[in-house]
Amino acid sequence: MRQTLLIELLTEELPPKALEKLSTTFANEVFAVLKEQALLSEASVCTPYATPRRLALSITEVESKQPDRIIERKGPAVNAGLDAEGKPTKALEGFMRSANATLAQLQRLGDGKGGEYFVARVEQKGKSLDEYLSETVTQALKKLPVPKLMRWGDFEHQFVRPVHGLVILHGKRVVHAEVLGLTSGNVTSGHRFMCSERVILNHADDYEAVLARDGRVIASFAQRRETIVARLDALAEQNKAIWVGHANFDLDKLLSMSNEERSVLSTLLDEVTGLVEWPEVYVGEFEPEFLDVPQECLILTMQQNQKYFPLLDAGTGKLLNRFLIVSNMQVSDPHHIIEGNERVVRPRLADAKFFFDQDRKKTLASRVEGLRKVVYHNKLGTQGERAERVWAISRAIGQQLGGDALASQAGEAAMLAKADLLTDMVGEFPELQGIMGRYYAKHDGLGDDIAFAIEDHYRPRFAGDELPRNMAGICVALADKLETLVGMFGIGQIPTGDKDPFALRRHALGVIRMLVEKELPLSLSDLVNIAFAGFPKGLLGDAHTDVETFVFERLGGMMREQGYTTNEVDAVLCMRPVQLYLVPKQLEAVRAFAALPEAAALAAANKRVGNILKKVEGEVSGKVDDALLQEAAEQALHRALGEIAPKADTAFAAGDYTASLQVLAALREPVDAFFDNVMVNAEDEKLRANRLALLAQLHRAMNRVADISKLAA
Repeated sequence: MRQTLLIELLTEELPPKALEKLSTTFANEVFAVLKEQALLSEASVCTPYATPRRLALSITEVESKQPDRIIERKGPAVNAGLDAEGKPTKALEGFMRSANATLAQLQRLGDGKGGEYFVARVEQKGKSLDEYLSETVTQALKKLPVPKLMRWGDFEHQFVRPVHGLVILHGKRVVHAEVLGLTSGNVTSGHRFMCSERVILNHADDYEAVLARDGRVIASFAQRRETIVARLDALAEQNKAIWVGHANFDLDKLLSMSNEERSVLSTLLDEVTGLVEWPEVYVGEFEPEFLDVPQECLILTMQQNQKYFPLLDAGTGKLLNRFLIVSNMQVSDPHHIIEGNERVVRPRLADAKFFFDQDRKKTLASRVEGLRKVVYHNKLGTQGERAERVWAISRAIGQQLGGDALASQAGEAAMLAKADLLTDMVGEFPELQGIMGRYYAKHDGLGDDIAFAIEDHYRPRFAGDELPRNMAGICVALADKLETLVGMFGIGQIPTGDKDPFALRRHALGVIRMLVEKELPLSLSDLVNIAFAGFPKGLLGDAHTDVETFVFERLGGMMREQGYTTNEVDAVLCMRPVQLYLVPKQLEAVRAFAALPEAAALAAANKRVGNILKKVEGEVSGKVDDALLQEAAEQALHRALGEIAPKADTAFAAGDYTASLQVLAALREPVDAFFDNVMVNAEDEKLRANRLALLAQLHRAMNRVADISKLAA
């Protein structure tokens, strides 16, 4: 009989950040096993539940017993199963015993390769759901993504937290099972404070409703999250504010985002959802004088230490002296809860104010020397040495982009960029590195250009992050990322598989984004050379090519994510373009060319030309002697090239890569005719050399924007 199956494991408080993943993994593992054992129907639906003190799941349409099945078991080959007299060998006898079958009951089937093998078709009686559940649940719990297990009491059982109860219901029936030393029943616990009695579950279908009514627990993680979001939105609106739940996001952008978008970004929201079973949200306040401290510091203090949601003024984006508290208690008079939280947050804010006041007693410039005592990497020296390298690289980039003025500005910002690492505030909150550098630079009397460059040199910090706001910031950000890439590759610290401890992939993507989105006329090869030149001779191995290849691989992946095909990307990047900001335009041109009816034939011809030229020993002359053009087809191709190549070159020089490629479409007929009627490898050496020169001209004309032969792959 098909009924809903409910499984609940009651525990002590589970890790809130991992709660949702633990829940979904547990549910998926149990569902997969029951499906494999033919205990589910096609309409069966699995629903995970998770609260701080329970992992649970329900599955609809679960059979109480497996259907009887015919299991086909493959045995040994016929020639190995029978001896010369046709009697069973020991191998076949063993197979017959295991299958509980006689020789007469076995069948012979061909394997499709000329051989035969024995098959036993065994009727397997269906087992009951009860026979599977203990092992199924136990194995599912072992597969949870838990880094460290614990034991409790005198038990040998292990789990992420001690367990106290087990419920397994199939419809109304209690399924008797043993898991982690517990025997299943139909009794669970409700809210730790708002429910004094045990909660009895009479039917698996009633789990959510009964737990909410009698236990004051919202079992669904998603529903609790939605409840919290609704209350956050309502209270923020009452205060003409927006709530902040993501410390690493640009706060200015929050003003233009919807409540739904903010909730999707919120990492804190998931954490507090994992901390409460019956959420309620209250408004707390703190003294306005704390607002003199940079708002990023206060936001981090409230979020990380207290799990509060700070409020920003909806009009100005400035932090208000109010915050939202997600509580696990719903009471008619919450003043004790609110006052308690206000009392707890005050020392945290006072610490932040103290750090800020103390840090401002020393200038950033006075801290630079201290970086020489901070180890950056045992093979690459101190942060002070690193700052000097970034300074040199920044100045060189600034010189190329803006001359002496930008070089000087970039150098000043680069020398101060890491100084805030030695401040008390960044020591407490490493996430504020760069941000505090901007505040302290402004306090020291430095202008916005330097202050913003200090903050922005870490950008882009993640996918979709903003780029540096000014050119000095661009120079220092490029220098910082290139110094890291070159330094790590130079000492052999290259990412492997999923391991990238120094975030080199992110650094490479940051370099790409700045070059492409800011349309910087800089050569990647030159930048890598500048970065290597910033290191003392002999410190690094020669990894110039490896670094460039790594960046191009990241660029290729980025372009494929934007919708370009592998062939289109390979056609452009195999040319190792000098200026990366032109790559999107080249890709658009390749895509437009590939849509032409002549594209496939020209791509195939170009591939053929490339293969012919590769096989030639020595250098192929690029000069064609008209007098040696004997065949009409080669004369026609030469004339066509003379007309079309200059048009393609003119469009290429003007940056119109689409036009440069599309005019090549007119070459299809003369190229086809050439290969149909002309023998390139003629016996006459002069004729052969002249025809190769003609093909070399064709190859150059067709491959200025991209190697279009890749489109034939």
